Amino acid sequence: MIDFQPTDTQKQIVETARKFGKEVLQPAEIELDQIADPEEAFNSDLFWNVMGQAFELGFPMMTIPEEHGGLELDNSTTGMVWEELARWGSGITASLVAASVVPQLINHLAPMNDDLVQRYLKPFCEDTTGRKISAWASSEPDVGSDGKLYYDPNIKHYTTAVKDGDSWIINGTKSNFVSNGTIADVFIVFACVDSSQGLRGSGTFVVPADAEGVSVGKAIDRVGLRNLNQGPVFFEDVAIPESYMIFPPGEGYPMLHNTIITIGNLGVGYLAVGIMRAAYEEALQYSKERIQGGKPIFEQQLIADKLFNCYRSIEASRALLWKASWTAKTSFPGDLSLSIAARVNATELAVQHTVEMVRVLGGYGISNEYTIEKYARDAMLLTIMDGTNETLMLKAAALL
Repeated sequence: MIDFQPTDTQKQIVETARKFGKEVLQPAEIELDQIADPEEAFNSDLFWNVMGQAFELGFPMMTIPEEHGGLELDNSTTGMVWEELARWGSGITASLVAASVVPQLINHLAPMNDDLVQRYLKPFCEDTTGRKISAWASSEPDVGSDGKLYYDPNIKHYTTAVKDGDSWIINGTKSNFVSNGTIADVFIVFACVDSSQGLRGSGTFVVPADAEGVSVGKAIDRVGLRNLNQGPVFFEDVAIPESYMIFPPGEGYPMLHNTIITIGNLGVGYLAVGIMRAAYEEALQYSKERIQGGKPIFEQQLIADKLFNCYRSIEASRALLWKASWTAKTSFPGDLSLSIAARVNATELAVQHTVEMVRVLGGYGISNEYTIEKYARDAMLLTIMDGTNETLMLKAAALL
């Protein structure tokens, strides 16, 4: 049976996240969100100071084994933390969620590769600057979210990896939506090794950001989640050691792809719940203070209905995410269809209810005097993060 009572460890780390979120993350998130030029925001001391403090507290390395300096926490616990952090600063939290993809995959796929462990896994856990972050370079400019189109013969611009002696030579472009793309220290790159195998012809590579031939574009300027760095990454005759392929082409590749989607969707879902909570809690407080017609608007039935429906959706979304996280903990990597269901449910409801919470504030809901309009902007991106909800639902439905 599932126990809904958090353990002492879970209570302690969530409380740490709450304190950090309220005192450090939220003020920085609001200030950075208002900087017009994203390049200025991501080059600012404020952004990196917050990232460094998050690393000092161990949030990015929660799932890394203790032997490498991580906290070795399960998906249920990390989900609670991501929700709490997202409640105070969803953009920076999204960056932290993506930050550990390289060390996590090295730990799971190449734990005996001492070069990679010493160069990228252990330093990541020892870092207190926040600058040892990684990025997942997957989507292609002409493909987008639909992975089965990656190596369609009609698409000639996908990223390739060709063996040359004891090196791999990588060429290609990853699209504008590489999270941490323009600030990452290292990338996980999915590249075509054998196009005749379709998706199974992919290889998974660790590529240093400072390798010759690697370049990045400008951080894209978005309406929502402005504090999550995203931008394109370019590879021109990039030579990496043979051992930097950590997963080869073959029948196992779809399994790896599905594992990443299963775990990644949980993170997106928890971000959505955190954003819904932020909007709900601000709207609830406002409704009890705003007097109209001689009484707080909280006492008006239409306002109460909006608030209760948002509360109901937060609780239901969290419960489904907890079940999906529990499944991932008990039978790794978990149930892909359930993970997608939890993510789609949470993100769709986040879009719906953040807008409703804006309406609770009326005209003030779209003013910069309150932060609630930011939550509505942030929620919009989650329905297309790490794959659009539409393509993910088709993938999940095929597995029913």
